[in-house]
Amino acid sequence: MRGQKIYQLLFLRLLLLLALLGLSAFLYFRQLQYSSLFVGLICILLLYELYTALREAFRMYDRTIDSILQGDFSSDFSGHKSYQNYERLFALYHRLRGEQHEQISRDIIYQSILNNIETGIVILQKQSDGWHVFLMNDYFSKHFQAPKVSHWKYLRERLPALCEVIEKSEFGEIKTSLQIRVNKEDTQTFMLQTSASRTFEQDYFILMLDSIQKVVERKEKEAWINLMKVISHELLNSLTPIRSLSQNLQELVAQEQLSTEDLQDIRLSVHTMLNRSNHLQEFVESYRKLAMLPSPQKEKVELSELIEQCLLLMQPLLKPKNISVRNEVNFKRWIWVDKNQMEQVLINLLTNSMYSLEGKSQGHIYLSCELKEKRVYLTISDNGSGIDPAIEDKIFLPFFTTRKEGAGIGLTLSKNIIEAHGGYLAFESTPEKTSFTVCLVE
Repeated sequence: MRGQKIYQLLFLRLLLLLALLGLSAFLYFRQLQYSSLFVGLICILLLYELYTALREAFRMYDRTIDSILQGDFSSDFSGHKSYQNYERLFALYHRLRGEQHEQISRDIIYQSILNNIETGIVILQKQSDGWHVFLMNDYFSKHFQAPKVSHWKYLRERLPALCEVIEKSEFGEIKTSLQIRVNKEDTQTFMLQTSASRTFEQDYFILMLDSIQKVVERKEKEAWINLMKVISHELLNSLTPIRSLSQNLQELVAQEQLSTEDLQDIRLSVHTMLNRSNHLQEFVESYRKLAMLPSPQKEKVELSELIEQCLLLMQPLLKPKNISVRNEVNFKRWIWVDKNQMEQVLINLLTNSMYSLEGKSQGHIYLSCELKEKRVYLTISDNGSGIDPAIEDKIFLPFFTTRKEGAGIGLTLSKNIIEAHGGYLAFESTPEKTSFTVCLVE
């Protein structure tokens, strides 16, 4: 509506100008030269005013369009209320400026996040003359002492070992370990992960480098923190009542005479202190077993016979609980393991399955084995209630247990034994089924 009003005013100006020109001509033919000259001057002034207004309007239009095309949103057109016919153009300009400011804010936040991650990150952008460095975070630049260069060839001069691996893959997806020597120091091992992406007809290549040493140190630190929490909790649970009872005994023996009730308190206190001391001793002994696990004495053992022997040992415990066992390992396979340690692992896993089936009217345990790529995958499954997702990341922690009578070292000890054999212990849990898989190298 406002645009139409402006066009109407422009049309009226032109009509007024034509009318004045006609009046000037009429006065001239009537021999009224001065009046005609005066009206003519008015026409010239009106024509100049119209030219000036149109010139400024088109200049404002060109300026706004140039700002949008060049991405320069530093100007402010909110004060130009006289150009109401450009109201929608100005609205577009201010909207694009707001979006640019939001994008800049997001970029600053993303860069801040990337610069605070202890992982080397480089993002490359493909252009007509090759790959260019689109982004390099501070960790990569500082750790590898690489300046934030703009072209791939400069990065290749600084880190030839890294760039050769990427170029051999033709900038494809990679996930491998890599040894890099930085500034003539000792060679370090890194985990290299790359991925390619295409967005809005533009190719990007993302490169991430993680120091394996730092990952291990971080994991070890987290493990020690969790371990110390458990140890301190157990120690305080025993030492606090012992200290309290000791203070009580000290007060009792300070009396000149002891009553029958006092003697009974002393007996009860000593009995309680003895129980807590025994518990503390068992706890320390459990920790000693974990900390001083002997190296496996490997020998040639037949897998199915080892399993049958463990099931025979567990049968007196499983049968009263109405738990059936289905052993599908029906082939002969020789493996090199420490027989006693592997028996301990299998008995621990079978015991865990047995306790997870408590309350089940029909409990089932399944044993299966798969041979793949020179590895043996032995799986022990049960139809118990599964592992609570909230504690899945804690089940291998030392002394963590959900059973009142449990010591909390069975799974930790089993995991350590399997890893000492060069394998790993993994699990998978759903509300209807839990499976633990022992992987061993043949």
